[in-house]
Amino acid sequence: MVTINRIVRAFTREGARAKRFTPEMELKRALMSCLLWERQFYEDGVAIAERIKALVPKVAPERVAALAIEAREVMKLRHAPLLVVREMARHEKHRVLVADTLAQMIQRPDEMTELLAIYWADALGPQQQRKRQPVSAQIKKGLARAVTRFDAYQLAKYDRDGAVRIRDVLFLVHAKPRDADQAKVWKQLVDGELASADTWEVSLSSGKDKRETFERLIAEKRLGGLALLRNLRLMQKAEVPRQTIADAIDAMRTDRVLPYRFITAARYAPDFEPELESAMLKSLKGLVRLPGRTRLLIDVSGSMVYPLSAQSEMTRLEAACGLAILAREVCDEVEIFTFSNEVVKVPPRRGFALRDAIVGSQPHGGTYLGKAVTEIDRKGDRLIVFTDEQSHDPVPNPRARGTMVNVASYQHGVGYDAWTRVNGFSEAVIAWIAASEEAMH
Repeated sequence: MVTINRIVRAFTREGARAKRFTPEMELKRALMSCLLWERQFYEDGVAIAERIKALVPKVAPERVAALAIEAREVMKLRHAPLLVVREMARHEKHRVLVADTLAQMIQRPDEMTELLAIYWADALGPQQQRKRQPVSAQIKKGLARAVTRFDAYQLAKYDRDGAVRIRDVLFLVHAKPRDADQAKVWKQLVDGELASADTWEVSLSSGKDKRETFERLIAEKRLGGLALLRNLRLMQKAEVPRQTIADAIDAMRTDRVLPYRFITAARYAPDFEPELESAMLKSLKGLVRLPGRTRLLIDVSGSMVYPLSAQSEMTRLEAACGLAILAREVCDEVEIFTFSNEVVKVPPRRGFALRDAIVGSQPHGGTYLGKAVTEIDRKGDRLIVFTDEQSHDPVPNPRARGTMVNVASYQHGVGYDAWTRVNGFSEAVIAWIAASEEAMH
């Protein structure tokens, strides 16, 4: 006799019993580490995107909007939050919050065109022959509010070739310019007469001397933090003076640069490790410290050394190392361990030396998180685990104050009710742990 009255259990990709999440928890888990449509070790990026789409209508509209904004502003993700807003526009209860969410979330002009590309994804095939779906009024309102905040330089910088251009946004939303100057800029953009932005891409592609170009961009503060990190090796090759580069690193803004970006930069420009390490640690200023004893447990299994995306050589392990470096700095007393097939204690070094100790601590094999927690967990300590949660073995509840930091978007994971759950690999993860503990006292 067939029955549907049965217990449905969830398991991780490695076979351990998994926690079943509420739709909101599952949406947050899928979203906060999601580089949209990029394949991960265990799951195809398309499957993750489809899961996000299915979860949006199951979560309260206010919570969906808050998660989209958090993913953009705190976790510094770009495409996944746009997909969430596009899905909100499909559902009546969620639709009323789209304009406000979109207006708050968009930080760059090209995010407007990316949103429309996502909105019309089913219509923008290779020949772009299918008819584009009409855009909802709430999307138009949000875009109309967002487009007015960008100046001529920003519009020119991000007016790139693509299926959707910024001029398409202007035609679509019929936004009102703030003043006559903005109206003039918009007309120049529509007519193709807006002067090219003086960016490093434009300057370097113009054929001018690369050393002179970099020195000018640095002197005029036209090289942003990410651009500076991405071009360190090219600047060295162009023989830009070392002190000029070092001073630029020292002066760069770090508030929008994730820790793992510095690790990537140091891989390609090891001569600047001291300066990069100092810049990476700047974000710690003002963070609440974690008092007492802390044990950090870092997953170094095979799935963690898989790249974050097809376009990136950075791995989830290196993202976890960035978080471990930050956590090391705010802990009064700290012990650091890695786990894969075994549990290995590593010296509590600082900065890039800690990264080296973690990565080289043991072979990247299986994921025995349960065994690791059982071995090192001590009552009275704080235990923070950095992992993708795809364990072979069941994970016990912690005797300590346990925080499970998930750095992947997989559907199922371990870390049961006694664990505090955090998703993502922004430096905000460490700030959240510190702030949440402070609020409890």
